[in-house]
Amino acid sequence: MKLKQISVPIENSHDRLYEITSALGDRGINLRALNLVDTGHFGELRIIVSDVVSARQILMQKYIPARIEEVVAVELEDTPGQLAQLLANLMNADVKVKYAYALAGNTTGKATMIFCFSDNDKAIRILTEKKVRLLDFEVHEQLKAAC
Repeated sequence: MKLKQISVPIENSHDRLYEITSALGDRGINLRALNLVDTGHFGELRIIVSDVVSARQILMQKYIPARIEEVVAVELEDTPGQLAQLLANLMNADVKVKYAYALAGNTTGKATMIFCFSDNDKAIRILTEKKVRLLDFEVHEQLKAAC
């Protein structure tokens, strides 16, 4: 299953990340995942939030450019070689990883990763065939609550 992620080009200033996260928090938007990458004077902020539509509207009201992208959340055993095995299955099907990041906070012995693939739909089919658990954030929240 695919998740909606908001991507924001962000200036590398000490207050820009605060401005975005406080604006969302003040309006009751919860961050489910966050990745910030430095690319020089600008970076790329990627967030998965509890309410994508409202978050996008808040950013538009603040004149902060943002785009919505689809990503895939995967749960893996937190053991050596699991990621390599997943990647081998995708490589064999000519599916490339555009980017990925790990999600902290899982204490179930599982690793949660967010991926953007060259073909998300094909990746989902392959991962489903290989019995890899795909997550939405309702499932992720249930996992955290069980800990």
